[in-house]
Amino acid sequence: MKPLLLIRVLLCSTLLLPLAAAVQAQEPQQPQAASLDELLQLVKEARVAESREQAAREAEFKRDKAQRAKLLQQAQAIRAAAEQRSEQLEKAFADNERQIAALQEQLQNRLGSLKEMFGHLTAAAGDARTTLNHSLVSAQYPGRTAFLDELIERMSGNTRLPSLSEIERLWYEIEREMIEGGRVASFPATVVKADGEQARQQVVRVGVFNLLSDGAYLSYRPESGTLAELARQPGGAVTRAAGQLQASSEGFTRTAIDPTGPSGGALLAALVDSPSWLERWHQGGSIGYLITAVGLAALLLALWRLLVLAGVSRRVNTQLASDSPSGDNPLGRVLKIGQDNRAMDAESLELKLHEQVLKERPAIEAGLNLLKIIAMVAPLMGLLGTVTGMIVTFQSITLFGTGDPKTMAGGISAALVTTVLGLCVAIPVVLLHTFVNSRAQRVLHILEEQTAGIVAEQAEAR
Repeated sequence: MKPLLLIRVLLCSTLLLPLAAAVQAQEPQQPQAASLDELLQLVKEARVAESREQAAREAEFKRDKAQRAKLLQQAQAIRAAAEQRSEQLEKAFADNERQIAALQEQLQNRLGSLKEMFGHLTAAAGDARTTLNHSLVSAQYPGRTAFLDELIERMSGNTRLPSLSEIERLWYEIEREMIEGGRVASFPATVVKADGEQARQQVVRVGVFNLLSDGAYLSYRPESGTLAELARQPGGAVTRAAGQLQASSEGFTRTAIDPTGPSGGALLAALVDSPSWLERWHQGGSIGYLITAVGLAALLLALWRLLVLAGVSRRVNTQLASDSPSGDNPLGRVLKIGQDNRAMDAESLELKLHEQVLKERPAIEAGLNLLKIIAMVAPLMGLLGTVTGMIVTFQSITLFGTGDPKTMAGGISAALVTTVLGLCVAIPVVLLHTFVNSRAQRVLHILEEQTAGIVAEQAEAR
């Protein structure tokens, strides 16, 4: 029996050694067995400890199960109470629905034929509120729509019918709006100046079209009920007419109004926002300034040549009336050549006189070629500015896209300003060149005519 027992012990030790090694790896603080008896003792103690832990886990599981059963019972009780409450609410809801239906039927019976009238009254009150909120008459009579808000709210909620006094007041406000739309009234109000300051001053209301004060047009802001001067005013004649209207007390006064809207008018806003001639000129940029400088130079040159030719023509006309040649005018110098060379034959005298006319021609035609060049170059400069501006515009479109057509149209408009400037310079310069050239050709024609006459007299005398 002892060998058999020894074999069993060895087998047990062989099986338990890996388990002991694993336990030792996880819990290095446990003691190691020095002999088989100690190993058996350690295994026995481990079994006892595991049995104790298993019992503790089972007790904990039982406690958790009891707790969950208790929570389940509580949840079932809450669910039952909620279902009972739901049934009570559904019953109350059904009762309320029946009561509401009965009350609505009673309301419809009481309204009778007035139901359609009250519907039209609600629509009329809504339209009147929208009109009065944006009307310029509200600047003179603020707070007109407060009762309309309450009236519409009550009629929309079907809680109360409008009274006769409320209906009459709605009628009164609609009729007052119609009457005030045809009046020119003056009233004191607080006006926000263009610089941001506020001032109390007299305001003139021209129907439902425009508001004027101290010769300036005002804008009305319905959301805040404030009056403000337009940042930019129309032309001088329009603002002067506005000042005359405010200063007048009776009779008829001509003034400009904007008939496009009751809130100040879109036409006036577009007119104010449009750039002036000076601003358009600045849009031409450096090329526009250069075209303007060239045009001014051409104008000064043309005026100077006209003055010079006027003096020459006057002296030539004086020479025509005189018998003795004078050296202060081209005709006198030509006649003096003919007088000094009477002994020559007609052909030589003609050459002498023609030579003198050729000497006089540059002084008479001075500046004409320059005027012609300016008339030709000015449109080309305008075209150059337009092409440059279009390049900049298309670069902006490439960067920012075409989401805002106004920006693209503004860039193209600014690019075309140089073309307009070029044409505005070229057309007057062409006319001035023609006029100056005609004056110069008139003087040259007189010189050639007198030269031909002298040659003819010389030939006849011989």
